[in-house]
Parts: sequence; C-alpha cells; structure tokens
Amino acid sequence: MASNAPSPPGSDIDVGPGYREQHHWQRYQDFFPGALRVRAGNAPTEQWWRWHGSVVHVDRVLRPDAPAKVIALHGVGTYGRMLAPYGKLPALADLEFIAPDLPGFGLSGNGLLGGSYQDWVRCVRDLVRYERARDRRPIVLLGFSTGGRLAYDVAARAEVAGVVATCLVDPSRDEVRRTLAARPEMARLARVLSLARGPASLSRVPVHWLVNIAAVSNHAQFANLVWADRLAGGGWLSLGFARSCLEAAPAIEPERFASPLLLAHPDEDRWTPQKLSEDFFGRIGSPTRRASLRGAGHLPVEESGLADLDRAVRDFLDEFDIQ
Repeated sequence: MASNAPSPPGSDIDVGPGYREQHHWQRYQDFFPGALRVRAGNAPTEQWWRWHGSVVHVDRVLRPDAPAKVIALHGVGTYGRMLAPYGKLPALADLEFIAPDLPGFGLSGNGLLGGSYQDWVRCVRDLVRYERARDRRPIVLLGFSTGGRLAYDVAARAEVAGVVATCLVDPSRDEVRRTLAARPEMARLARVLSLARGPASLSRVPVHWLVNIAAVSNHAQFANLVWADRLAGGGWLSLGFARSCLEAAPAIEPERFASPLLLAHPDEDRWTPQKLSEDFFGRIGSPTRRASLRGAGHLPVEESGLADLDRAVRDFLDEFDIQ
C-alpha cells in the first residue's frame, strides 16, 4: 500500500467483488425470522477501507437522512456480513447500519499474523472518528460476543452516543479465567497460549482449535456452518492475537465509564456465562439498562430473543434520545 494512513471507506480501492462471489454467508439467513433475512438482492452496500497497511471490508446500509448510525461489531470466529440481519430489526431499520469485517475475519486481513486485540480497538476507533468527521449524527456501537467488550473499549476513548452489548467480560481477571477454564476448550487455550511467546506468537492455528465454535449458537446446524466457514470459525488465528484477547484489561475501569450502556445478554448462552457479564456490568458507573434475551443462544437468532433485543434497543434509543 502506498500509505499507512487511514482513508475513508470506499475511497478508490478496487479489491474485487466482495460478498457477491461469497455464498456461505447466505446459508445463515435461514436461521433468522423471515423479515430479517438478507439475500444478495437486498444486501448492504460493500465498501473497502485502507487502514494502516491493511484493507478492511465494510458493509453499509446507506440511509443519509437517518438520525443516527449503528456500527455493529462481531466477535472472534464471525464477521460483519453475518450481522446484517440485525440491521433489519425494527428498532434499527431507520438508522444507517455499518458492519466492518475486523482484521483477520471475513474479507479483511490474513489471519492476524502479528496482530493483536488492540489492533481491533484502534481499527474501530478510527472508523468512529471517520464517521464523526463525515457528519455529526450520533453513533451507537452494537457489539456481539467479543464485540461487546470491544464496543466498551472503543467507547471509553471515542465519542459515541451509547453502547449495546450482548456480552461483557474481563478475561484479564483471575476469577473470570477460573470460570472460563472450567470449560475444556478454555483449559486447552490456556495451555497453548502459555507457549505463545516471541516468534511462537506468530504461529497460526484453526480458529476452532481455540474457540468454542460449537457454542456460538444453540442450533447445531448454525454452529456447523460457522465451523465450516473459512472466513469465520473455519479460518485461522494467530496465537498472539488469542493471547492478547485474554490479557487485555478494560480500556478504563467500569466505574469511570461514561457512555450509556445496554447489556442484552442471551439467557441460554452456552459459551459465556451470564454471571461474568453481570459482574462486569454491575460495576459500570454510567447510566445502564439490562435485558435478558429469552430462549436465545450466544449469537441470538431465536425469534423470542430477537424480539426482546428489538424492544430493549428501541427503549434504550428512546430513553437517551438517540433517534
């Protein structure tokens, strides 16, 4: 790349047809209620963003007259296009919807060779700054899975109107690691990452070796699709990046957090125990709201949970006058 400085999404970058030639993402749509399904004919506009020597893919549902914008953030083992159905929730359907593929997943990057969780924080922070410079509409961060904690960390250092997260944990705390380590995949992760020092941190392994992809959804077929998706759970992850996720302390202590925050945790999450999110959430000093997504798994696709999410987001946006 000629320049390492961030450039606006879509600024004269030609890197190919994007998701028009990727079809796996369409297979996830059958698990969402019909009104939320996204197909090739109503898919978001695709843009590309030159960011510090990388090219980041960005989905955007353009609504120039919308009163606010939502930036949706995926977690480890998923990508932005998988979040497109959430942009069709009634509470969000009148807002501009932006979903980047964070470096290493989807169509962005190459497995995070040498990258870290802090690269994700910087990437999203720069995207927020670009959107703020483009116009002054308020921005809400909507984070799923690891993206919930990412939204928190970005909001701690960037100007946003609010945060909605389905999961909030601090894995740098010993008690959180002990709880997570009770799960076989987390115990294996800890053993492998203890060796990820120096050059070994650049080694890459399949995502599903380190991440409990089977628990991404309570629908086994959906989880199997994620497992087989080379842009998601079927991709590769550097040991250094995985280690950085576990070691990253919150950008600021929860007691000092300033943005309004809604925790909308799935009540049948088999990946991240609700208690871990609630412990972190209970310490947040800013105005907060909490909702439980009935019958929903880690990445919520169940109709009851989505109805709860829609209602909670609408109430949150109304209360803080974000739309």
